[in-house]
Amino acid sequence: MLGGMQDWPLLVGRFMDYADTNHPRVEVVTKAVEGGIHRYTYADMHLRTRKLAQALKRLGINQGECVGTLAWNTYRHVETWYAAAGIGSIYHTINPRLFPEQLTYIVNHAEDKVLFLDLTFVPLVEAFKDKFIHIKNYVIMTDLEHMPQTRLPNVLCYEELLNAEDGNFKWLEIDENSACGLCYTSGTTGDPKGVLYSHRSNFLHSMIAGAKNSVEVGANDCFMPIVPMFHANAWGVPFSAIGAGAKLVLNGPCHDPEELQQYIIDEGVTGTAAVPTIWTGMLAYLKASGKDLGPLTNVTIGGAAAPRSMIEAFQEDYGVIVKHAWGMTEMGPLGTIGTKTREAITLSKEEWLDVQCKQGRTLLGIEMRIVDDEGVVLPCDGVAFGNLEVKGPCIVERYFKAEKSALSADGWFDTGDVATIDQFGFMNITDRSKDVIKSGGEWISSIDLENTAVNHPDILEAAVIGISHPKWDERPLMIIIPIEGKAITKEQVLEYLEGKVAKWWMPDDVIFVDEIPHTAVGKISKKTLRKQFKDYTFP
Repeated sequence: MLGGMQDWPLLVGRFMDYADTNHPRVEVVTKAVEGGIHRYTYADMHLRTRKLAQALKRLGINQGECVGTLAWNTYRHVETWYAAAGIGSIYHTINPRLFPEQLTYIVNHAEDKVLFLDLTFVPLVEAFKDKFIHIKNYVIMTDLEHMPQTRLPNVLCYEELLNAEDGNFKWLEIDENSACGLCYTSGTTGDPKGVLYSHRSNFLHSMIAGAKNSVEVGANDCFMPIVPMFHANAWGVPFSAIGAGAKLVLNGPCHDPEELQQYIIDEGVTGTAAVPTIWTGMLAYLKASGKDLGPLTNVTIGGAAAPRSMIEAFQEDYGVIVKHAWGMTEMGPLGTIGTKTREAITLSKEEWLDVQCKQGRTLLGIEMRIVDDEGVVLPCDGVAFGNLEVKGPCIVERYFKAEKSALSADGWFDTGDVATIDQFGFMNITDRSKDVIKSGGEWISSIDLENTAVNHPDILEAAVIGISHPKWDERPLMIIIPIEGKAITKEQVLEYLEGKVAKWWMPDDVIFVDEIPHTAVGKISKKTLRKQFKDYTFP
């Protein structure tokens, strides 16, 4: 027997409708690509988004076709998402930091019919325009005054497109399981893989992400997602914030710590989210300048493990609560977050900090387990570690255009991470399965070694990889960037690590460098480091 409730499809356009009806005067603020600050309201955004939906229809974009975006976090980028989804097409966010071959591959694989791009990326697209197979129009996201001279064919001006429409448009009523957004993994092995989000998955994920036990976005908040919109839906914030009626602050092309700090103060930002590399620069700037973070009370850190020293500095020095999060493009993307449970209330400050260094507990709608290489489920005791698997309504079932399911025979998705789960449900990533160091039959966590090292006051960043060893199979090599102006030796690093990690985890050598390579989404590129040090031998 079915229930007797209305069938109300979970479509992302309802977030925009809700904001227009209930929070029409709330501001959306953007650091504009052209310079200066742009301000308008949710009512303005709602009208302009409907105009853009009309324009997309006039350009011949059909249901199920992809609309590519190469853009920063701006009001126009948000409008593009909602307009594409509103006509039943698919917004396809493209990471401009990808290698040229990867960028060309995903534009063609997605069969993008139109490409929206910020002024910043016009030269980039001009270099590859002849390799794009399906694109019919290029829309430069600016006004007529700032339109550049360009060699791109069939170029249109964003604001002129909107000016030609009246906004008298209703979102298309479609099945909630219809495709809504497309984001590709960074493709560390092989070609990038596309994850095709549905309206339903985006809707549910955004409600989950905005909840109090999660990222926490409410009507009284002013939220700034520094995490790019081309990085796995900006963790759902462009949906969660709009659905909650929060003031939405967008940083555009700005990632400079000094500018971001002032922006936080000027706009009264209370919550934000970004990867650790952003916060490394911010904390260094705050310490050097003596400035603070004003009204900011809540920061979500994900994308890579946040060091203990980073969490401690935010909370002790600036009164900002850190929520350590973990997820994947394939998960929409959030999977866990480090918010307090009732049991955690009784923990001391140091004990809770130990827990915060873990990646957190599952969000509502996520199931999680760890298994060994034979698929046997392991206990949640905080000691056993194995391959991390997940399932839920916001998790990929198969990659875009793939014939085979990405799931195991019993319906679980293998994340590729190795982790522990404790008795309270807090999960701790110990490594990527391909990055774990196997030494003498035992596993060494490169992430734990890195996070321990960067707690040293003279170390800016650390990376650890396994190097071939004639006796132990692999041994750890630690690669370090010292803080500018600081002198630190190998002996001092090893002395600092003593007693903080298992004796047999100690690196066999420490190397100092000026730069550590990162992937397109800001993570340390172990693949590049392994290639760089493939001929290295321990002394």
